[in-house]
Amino acid sequence: MRRQASTREEIKAFWVDEAPVLNSTVHLAEYDPAWPGLFEREAARIRSLLGEVVLGLEHVGSTSVPGLAAKPIVDMLLVVADPADESVYVAPLEAAGYRLVIREPQWYGHRALKGPDTNINLHVHGPASPDVARMVAFRDRLRADDADRALYERTKRELAARTWTYIQEYADAKNAVVDDIMTRA
Repeated sequence: MRRQASTREEIKAFWVDEAPVLNSTVHLAEYDPAWPGLFEREAARIRSLLGEVVLGLEHVGSTSVPGLAAKPIVDMLLVVADPADESVYVAPLEAAGYRLVIREPQWYGHRALKGPDTNINLHVHGPASPDVARMVAFRDRLRADDADRALYERTKRELAARTWTYIQEYADAKNAVVDDIMTRA
């Protein structure tokens, strides 16, 4: 299933608390070689908190692609048996300072958490979610193909220069270029 642009009502609805309003352009930072290390540190912490609950843990998103400008937020993909069973993973993570910020049961059970002391987006999916393979394949394509990486960065920079009410609107605006690149992944 291709992700469609979210309405403002949907954006407001899937935030656990109030959806943060951006009302600004999006800050993109030049690639920082420290990002993989931040991922590794967070991954070790998450694995120590959740143990065998972790079926998969990947560094995804633009911070996982060397040389690519990105919002300086490390995107992580956590695969658990059932994202709807929040007691298994949300409770231990919250006890360590993580915050559940997004709950999208209609999108393959997607949940998202923020880190306690590192700016991360911890995306949670179940093993049957097509987003698991899609996020990894997109990352791998951008790592391997200079032309697609340049196309994606150019598109991101053009979109980041616009003013957005919500960051999700910026993310949704990238859907067309992501879909284009995914046809070659």
